[in-house]
Amino acid sequence: MSTVIGFRILLLLLLSTLSEVTFFPIKAFSNDAPIALEIRSLLEGNETQLSVANNPTPIHSRSTLLTFYSERAFLPGWSGAQQPTCKARELLYLIRQARFDGLVPEDYHLEAVNALFDKDMAGTSLSERELALLDILLSDAFVLYSHHLFKGKVHPEHLRGTWDIRSKENEPGILGKLNLALAGDNVRDVLQSLRPRFPVYERMRLSMKKYQRMANAYEGKNWMPLATEEPVKINQRHGQIPIIREKLVFWKDMVGLPLPEEELHVYDSVTAEGVKNFQLRNGLQPDGVLGRATLEALNQSPQQLMDKVAVNLERIRWLPDTTLQKFILVNIANYSMDLIRNRDTLLHSNVIVGKSYRKTPVFNADMSYLVFSPTWTIPPTILKNDVLPAIRKNVNYLAQKNMRVIDPSGQEINPTTVDWQQMTGANFPYLIRQNPGPQNSLGLVKFMFPNSYSVYIHDTPSRELFYREDRALSSGCIRIEKPFELAQLLLKDQPLWSDERIRSAMQQNTEQIVRLNQKIPVIILYLTFWTDSNHNENIRKDIYDRDSELLKLLQTPVAFSVVGEEN
Repeated sequence: MSTVIGFRILLLLLLSTLSEVTFFPIKAFSNDAPIALEIRSLLEGNETQLSVANNPTPIHSRSTLLTFYSERAFLPGWSGAQQPTCKARELLYLIRQARFDGLVPEDYHLEAVNALFDKDMAGTSLSERELALLDILLSDAFVLYSHHLFKGKVHPEHLRGTWDIRSKENEPGILGKLNLALAGDNVRDVLQSLRPRFPVYERMRLSMKKYQRMANAYEGKNWMPLATEEPVKINQRHGQIPIIREKLVFWKDMVGLPLPEEELHVYDSVTAEGVKNFQLRNGLQPDGVLGRATLEALNQSPQQLMDKVAVNLERIRWLPDTTLQKFILVNIANYSMDLIRNRDTLLHSNVIVGKSYRKTPVFNADMSYLVFSPTWTIPPTILKNDVLPAIRKNVNYLAQKNMRVIDPSGQEINPTTVDWQQMTGANFPYLIRQNPGPQNSLGLVKFMFPNSYSVYIHDTPSRELFYREDRALSSGCIRIEKPFELAQLLLKDQPLWSDERIRSAMQQNTEQIVRLNQKIPVIILYLTFWTDSNHNENIRKDIYDRDSELLKLLQTPVAFSVVGEEN
């Protein structure tokens, strides 16, 4: 090692005690100096020097790498004694495993790195230039992969749907992470520390690996797509029953048993139980009936499920990594709400969410109060599209729905004095308000977490809708099946609010507002796949058609710098 380079290392180590930057001891070999010169030449030169034939992907973090290598006198981090180190081989393995995070290994210079490793494994020594290039590629891959694991590859703002959940506030010190990985034998641990800390994330990665094995087993199978004009019920005969049975065995929803020829096409009770297991995992009504939704779900291949896991791993990477002791979680795609405390589910309830053209947004806010026996002021969109057209057809609609017309001063207006045929959403000068009561569209209680979308959780008089399989039926708000139980739990720390008082407050003629002693975070998510604590895969229909858009962006190669300079 040259005197100049040795002096620079010593100076950097001394300065590290006075700086916020963490430096680690750098192990230098006598033949590292030529590689250091090549690294510097490549990074300080023009872009074409790095755009070599075996490096089809660009360097994404050039300025960050210049900082990193200048702090180590441009000495290599991933090679020693003229060959890649064990850490380099470990990082290559981890890059190949990126697909289990739903990411694209090729984004991290896999092709170019593979070519250099193949040459080394073939017994041909890499030149100083090649070792320098390998070092830069691996460091760049580490930085980009770290960024993707921590915050995701796709920014939610690039999507059509609303995703307004506060993200992680700050990037981790990625250069510090890189130095830490190179200082010890823990490249894997350093990268794993950047993944979301939610246990569901690791369980989903295991599901991804499982589906990869199943995809390998699925390869070569030519299963015809399943379809039927009429639902198939137990003891009926159908030509596709053998294929259905084969798929259920493949997905491990039933055990395959030999059957006599005359029973192969009979939908027997054993197969029906397998169908029920499959329906439960897919969020379908477990009635054992082979209808359209069940057959559509059975048509999904392992690769399609891997794609579904990928987009939902990305959504989890977008979430802030703060730990909440008590919160309300709504999963739009699962039509469900859970009140969770210390990872225990205190209440699970079915919900109704927004229609496909009035989608419930993804966001988070704090619930601060309840309103018993609420009135409902008709929002502009519903007023324009639903209520005014109904009144124009029949002015008695207002009385039938227990609604009043209110002027800007709060005075009630006689509806017969209004020329309803001339009223539109644009020129209507009044408000329409529905009184408390059994007909009120908000039901007997609403749960308020103020937000810019005017979305909240509320009861509903239309109880029969909770028995439907497709519950994307509201105008954006979230209707809950168990409003009393939720109110009961939220007011448990207020002794005056007994069960009897809650029930009484839900049956009044006027509103009553009750503030919570402690605000409760409400998180509204859109997850079409997750693996629960029992390692059961839960697959849900993409009711808002959001998965394909995100998948396309995930699979698009990274073609420009996405990682900012290190702070």
